[in-house]
Amino acid sequence: MLSTLLYNFGIMITYSIILVLLLLIIISMFSELFLYGLISTLLFIILMPFYYIVRVFNGKFLYGWREKLGFFESPKLGDKVIMYHGVSVGEIIALENLIKKTKETFPEYKIVVTTGTKTGQEIAKKKYAQVADFVTYFPFDIPFCVDTFLRKIKPTVVLIAETELWPVFSFFCKARKISLYTINGRMSDSTYSVYKFFKFFFKTVLSKYTKILTQSDIDRNKLVSIGAPEDRTFVMKNLKFDVKKSDEKIDIGQEGFRVIIAGSTHKGEDEIVLEMFSEKLKKYSDIKLLLVPRHLTRLPQILPIIESLGLNYGFRSKEDTFKTKDVIILDTMGELSKMYSICSFAFIGGSFNKTGGHNPLEATVYSKPTITGPSIHNFRDIYWLLSRSKAGKIVKNPKEFSDYVEILLSDSEFYEQACKDCETVFQDQQGALDVVINELKQILK
Repeated sequence: MLSTLLYNFGIMITYSIILVLLLLIIISMFSELFLYGLISTLLFIILMPFYYIVRVFNGKFLYGWREKLGFFESPKLGDKVIMYHGVSVGEIIALENLIKKTKETFPEYKIVVTTGTKTGQEIAKKKYAQVADFVTYFPFDIPFCVDTFLRKIKPTVVLIAETELWPVFSFFCKARKISLYTINGRMSDSTYSVYKFFKFFFKTVLSKYTKILTQSDIDRNKLVSIGAPEDRTFVMKNLKFDVKKSDEKIDIGQEGFRVIIAGSTHKGEDEIVLEMFSEKLKKYSDIKLLLVPRHLTRLPQILPIIESLGLNYGFRSKEDTFKTKDVIILDTMGELSKMYSICSFAFIGGSFNKTGGHNPLEATVYSKPTITGPSIHNFRDIYWLLSRSKAGKIVKNPKEFSDYVEILLSDSEFYEQACKDCETVFQDQQGALDVVINELKQILK
């Protein structure tokens, strides 16, 4: 019985491979796509069963695999569709203002947002519930999946955040006369060192793009050196810096005090911040702490820590102020970003564990220096830009964190320069959103 099943399975796989090969030959007509399409399809067929088994045994299922294969129901989108792709959380968050501006500027167009990860899907569906007409997964980069996806979505223009190069997808877009953009493009040194050895291949892929818009001259030069058309590769600056300031006036008794904000703290970080603050308070009587736990359900664990340190604390919801409290817990929703306007500097949480950090630009926009722990993968490019000057500091451990806070509190000249660096970085990087909107106006006019 088992041998029969294995025999039938082998026959099925063999016929599948033959059918796929025939399909590839028909689709590609022996074009530049053929070899890559052939290899990627064969690898997919051979490795996917093993990959699936490993994921199941590890309890980590391949979320979105049906959608990535092209098996999804899409709404009737019509022939006016703008598609944005961000592989995961960081890219999806970075696209937020641009997607909202796109909907506002081109109301007659449908907006489709794709991601490559489960967390990216969750964030996209939450953030774009009122803006996007459809949110789904980006297809596997094999001919059948890409062809099925594009036939269902029918995008007029596709804008891919950062630098994801999908050969089959780019070839199909070119063949279907779909405008294809890389926006907010960047390339790390490690990625570049690999890609440059395959310049002969990526030159062909990059030639299919309508335009490639990068974050910096360094990124542009890297992409051009691996084959991006020089006359279609431009610097657009960084989308993540298109952050709006709040004009709302905040008064929680901060006048005459230096306020430290600990924003979006996670488990284990509250202790680090509170112990540091308690120690500094003995030396600097004019400092205050605004503590902002990422999840308020942890308050029963946080309050005993504050009490054990003998700190006088209150709550934003009770309208407590720094006139009578050393620590105020921000236990109201949606206020953190505007609170950064009243601080001297900020610690950005989710960085002393494996969370990957949160957005430091909510503080930087107000010219407030930021400190973060070593876990920064959600906003790595932002932290890299900030840490090139005094605008941001990445610390390795709690001691280094405390030492850097000491510098900001004790060295006024250093602190003032850090604030100026925040302003400089922001001015240098803003304007990316308008660049993309202007490109869309030219394409869609």
